[in-house]
Amino acid sequence: MNRKERLNRIFLVLLSLFVVMLGYGILLPILPYYTERLALKDNLDTDLINFHVGMLTSIYPFFQLVFVIVWGRLSDKYGRKPIILVGLIGFMVMNLLTGLATSLAMLYVARILGGIFTSSVIPVCNAYLSDITSEKRRIKIMAWSGVAISSGLIFGPVLGGLLSRTNVHLKFSFGLFHFDRFSVPFLFAAVLGLIVLFVILKWLKNTVIVKQLRDKTIKFNFTFSSYFVILLLLSFVMQFVVTLFETVFSIYGKDKLAFNSGQVGIGFMLCGSVMAVLQPVFATYGEKIMSSKQQITVGLLITGLSLIVFPFLSNELAVYGLIVVFASGGAMVTPNLLSSVSLISKENTGRNISIQSSTNSVGQILGPVLGTWLLSGGFYYPFMMAGVIVLFAIGLVYYLRI
Repeated sequence: MNRKERLNRIFLVLLSLFVVMLGYGILLPILPYYTERLALKDNLDTDLINFHVGMLTSIYPFFQLVFVIVWGRLSDKYGRKPIILVGLIGFMVMNLLTGLATSLAMLYVARILGGIFTSSVIPVCNAYLSDITSEKRRIKIMAWSGVAISSGLIFGPVLGGLLSRTNVHLKFSFGLFHFDRFSVPFLFAAVLGLIVLFVILKWLKNTVIVKQLRDKTIKFNFTFSSYFVILLLLSFVMQFVVTLFETVFSIYGKDKLAFNSGQVGIGFMLCGSVMAVLQPVFATYGEKIMSSKQQITVGLLITGLSLIVFPFLSNELAVYGLIVVFASGGAMVTPNLLSSVSLISKENTGRNISIQSSTNSVGQILGPVLGTWLLSGGFYYPFMMAGVIVLFAIGLVYYLRI
């Protein structure tokens, strides 16, 4: 494979990652407001709105957890491209159902389907990138994967906040579905997903199928080394606190800071922007200053301290500034963990990255549920608890041999 073809493949895979995370980001600032509207329409107790926000956030990664290893193993056997295409189809269906939902039940169904099918995209795209890059360039390419993901989190919340406030005068219902201004951002994401689906179908080539797996049945038994377990634990902690922060911040901004969906979207945009800019910087130049192990340690320290300080701030600019600091810590940790996992085994890269993604899904499940539950005691509790957990996780880094 020549350099031009490799760059074209990398671009297409990163495009897939970007679009899926754009759809994820679109929902972040809207979910509390959208859930409240549907809950009131269903005549549900308003005290349960935050509970449903947490459950709707958690149910998506729960089904990702159930299916992600299946997709990873299927991609090892049949190649990455077919699995990415399946994920993009599921992404479109999820956004269509979300945008046209008329009840919380429909919103739950949309999130479940999205969790099942989009669980194939991120780990399989990362496995594809791992397939076509050398070990020497692995950290850099995983950092660019982080850039694509973070870029989706930059533009997604902004688009979600802006498009949900669009003065759309069209309102019509057909069967169980309803279209109004809240539908606009999700229909936009569905159309974008359709375009990318056709682009991937036409121009992305499938990876070489691992020969040893072609004639074998798919087996899901595997063992973990202590090194792999530590990487998974650190991945879990980071995803747990990030998802807890995302969920609680959207509610915190709405109820405590009196932010509108646009202001909440700016917070998520800043977080994604910093991650997108700094991940490749740390991946390219970080090792000249600090080893991967040191970068993970410093990143965890910054993340933990910023979470502890966060609930003591109420000024809008100060809140945004601390979000930048929080994201900077995450940008030091994430690409180093992902690169380390991808280097464990050449034959089972898709499986290993999928296992890491499953671990991340556990964090995504527990973060919103625990975060919204702790909110009942006050806004300080979820942020403080998450910060303390991150600081304790620094002790795990001692055992990493990187």
